Amino acid sequence: MTILITGATGLIGTALTSQLLDQGHTVHFLTTRKEKIITTPNHKGFYWNPTNHDIDLHAFKDVSCVVNLVGATIAKRWTTAYKEMIISSRVQTTNLLYKSLKILDHKVTSFISASGISIYPNSKNTVYTELSKDVAANFLGQVVVAWEASADQFFDLGIEVAKIRTGLVFDASQGAFPRMIQPIKMGIPSIVGDGAQWISWIHIDDVVAIYNHAITKNLRGVYNAVAPVAITNKKFTDLVASYYKIPMWAPNVPGFLLRLFLGSMSSLALEGQQVSVLKLEKTGFKFKYPTLGQALNYLLKK
Repeated sequence: MTILITGATGLIGTALTSQLLDQGHTVHFLTTRKEKIITTPNHKGFYWNPTNHDIDLHAFKDVSCVVNLVGATIAKRWTTAYKEMIISSRVQTTNLLYKSLKILDHKVTSFISASGISIYPNSKNTVYTELSKDVAANFLGQVVVAWEASADQFFDLGIEVAKIRTGLVFDASQGAFPRMIQPIKMGIPSIVGDGAQWISWIHIDDVVAIYNHAITKNLRGVYNAVAPVAITNKKFTDLVASYYKIPMWAPNVPGFLLRLFLGSMSSLALEGQQVSVLKLEKTGFKFKYPTLGQALNYLLKK
């Protein structure tokens, strides 16, 4: 199978590309950096510039599945300009893919889009499923609604669409996890806010396996992509501190301080949701790391 990936050099994209190549698939990828373009029999790069609506249409040759992972990080201060970039990096790029396929005689049958569980409102008690209608009344809720709407356009082309609502991806060396444990490793195991906010996380190996599963099973619709067992901020801090044998002595980081310094971005640390993955599991998917305790045995030994 030939698969086109956007965001192929990101955390998930890099690991997914490696896995697909190992399985014998051909992977095409789009890049804004011409020096990153490579051409081998089963791994080929193509240039695009979504801001200028520029794309090399040869990227779609023989492609049957598009995996759209591109999007500016949300772990950066949310200025007005950067908020616009967060949205445009998702919606504008998806629109360009749609417009390209609309004019091509292509072989694409499935479109798999990254998405986020941040579409669900902050809650300490509710467990959200893919059928939940409540939408977070904040910036991230707005981002996901626009993101998923742009992905749904592909239905108009007769293409199956899957949207993978992902939680916080944990990797030993990249992304949020190393930053979250750094204060604990330094001997300052501080709980954020009241510590009761949920962290719906997923190990990098499992989220990559979910995308691979979506490709091979030709999944359609919305799927939550988090570990089956969420964890509170307090329990997360306790577990990591226990691993490093550091006593829980530090005071909580007050929520008002985070709001003062981070503004609306503080919601990333102070808010959270629990989400169900029963729909995904019913498709036959098995998690390698269903609990954080199991995942930490790998993540903290790297």
